[in-house]
This record gives sequence, structure tokens and C-alpha cells, in this order.
Amino acid sequence: MKINLKMKCFAWLTILLVMANTVTVSAAEPYLHDPMENPKAAADIVVNLDAVYGYSPSPTSDRLKEYVDYDWTDEAVVNEMREQREEYHNSIRELYDMIDSMRAEDRSMEEIARAVSTRRNELRLEAYKDDPEGLEKVKKSNLENYGDENGGSPDFFFEKYGSWETVLEKALSVNAGADACLGLYDAYYDTYLIETPEDTENAKKTATSGDGEYTVTAGDCLWKIAEKMLGDGNLWEKIFDLNKDIIHNPRIIFPGQVLKIEK
Repeated sequence: MKINLKMKCFAWLTILLVMANTVTVSAAEPYLHDPMENPKAAADIVVNLDAVYGYSPSPTSDRLKEYVDYDWTDEAVVNEMREQREEYHNSIRELYDMIDSMRAEDRSMEEIARAVSTRRNELRLEAYKDDPEGLEKVKKSNLENYGDENGGSPDFFFEKYGSWETVLEKALSVNAGADACLGLYDAYYDTYLIETPEDTENAKKTATSGDGEYTVTAGDCLWKIAEKMLGDGNLWEKIFDLNKDIIHNPRIIFPGQVLKIEK
């Protein structure tokens, strides 16, 4: 009887350990999209089974290393940062309004990119208005990465990328690694500029295919173009998918761009 009792206790202990390990592992997989498959996110984070959302900043990250010392296992601390992060995401809508307004005024690409890039830096700092410690960390990171505590200037990014279109795209991008640490990766997945070998290959295939072309004019958007060219504005995603080699953000297209159209 004693042996059987020991065996039963051992069996139950084994079951409990397996259940505990199962729960712990699932905590590191809270997303439909795996952040570690995004090279940009993977460069900034590490899998942390104890963290609230399964990930925490990497000590080797250029952008997030200042946040390594935060307690990523403390739900209250992490969710407070999550709220700040969501406010920041919401504020970026202001940038799209700025773009629409400046496009309506027929402003140049350089003017739009400069204005949006500058405002993006301001919004990032404003997001930490109630977090002095976080603000100092951001300024320190900016100083290390851009030589300016306020963030990279439009000229800095133009020198780096050589294109005002790219400067604008980067101004609208967000740090996917930070979102992964804060439980927001799936919510903003469509806003990340993720380039994979498959994307590059698809771009090459579609570059010479298609039944027609359309040159973007002032006031156009993908919905209007789809309605005009395909007879249904809801087919805008079809045009977006076909032109990912030149459009990274479906809300941002510019007069003069030549889009491929397949009917």
C-alpha cells in the first residue's frame, strides 16, 4: 500500500508539473503573429516566460535596452506602460490628418516628410509627459542613436535613406518590439514595415505583371482607385497587394506613382 501511495503521489506530482509548464509556455505565445519572425522586432526583444506578455527588451537592443531594468513580470507596471503606448499609437492618427491636409494643399513630398517626421518626434516625447523616468530614457536613447535627444531630424533620415518617401514611411512606422512586450503586437501588426525574402520575390514577380496601370493623381486613395478601375472600392486590398513593391502603407500614396492594376 505504501508503494502504491508513493506511486500515486509521484504520478499526480508529474501531472501538476506538466500542467504548470504548459501554462508557462503558453504565456510566451500570446499572439497570432509571432514577433520573433519579424527581424526588426526580434532584434529588440527576447522571449521571457516570466514576463506578462511573454517578451521583454533585449539588453543588446539599440532602441529598447534602456527599458531592460523595468519589471516586466509586474502586471501593474507593464499595463501602465501599455496604456501610454496605446495613447502614443492613437496620437499617430494626427500624422495621417497632417498628410491629408498637406496633400490637399499640393505641398511637396519633402515638405510633407519634414513636417511629419518632426511632429513624430514631438509626439514620442509627449507620450512620456507623466513619466519623467521614461522620458529621460527616451532622450538618452535618441542621443545615442541620432545625436539629438529630441530624435532624428528629417535631414538625418534623408541622408540615411536618400528618399523623402522613405523618410515619411519611417516616420509612420512604430517599434514592433515594444508592442510585443506590451501585448499590442497583433493589434498593430498591419502598421509594421516588415520585409521578408518572400515579399521581395513577390515584388519581383508583380513588377512586370498586370493587365494595366494607373497613375495616381491628387486626391486619390486606394479605395477610390479600386472603385474607378475595378468597379468596387472594397477591392482596394487587391491593388495594395499587387503594389507592395512601392506602397508600404495603404493609406499613403502620392501623385505620380504608377500602380499596377489587374482586373
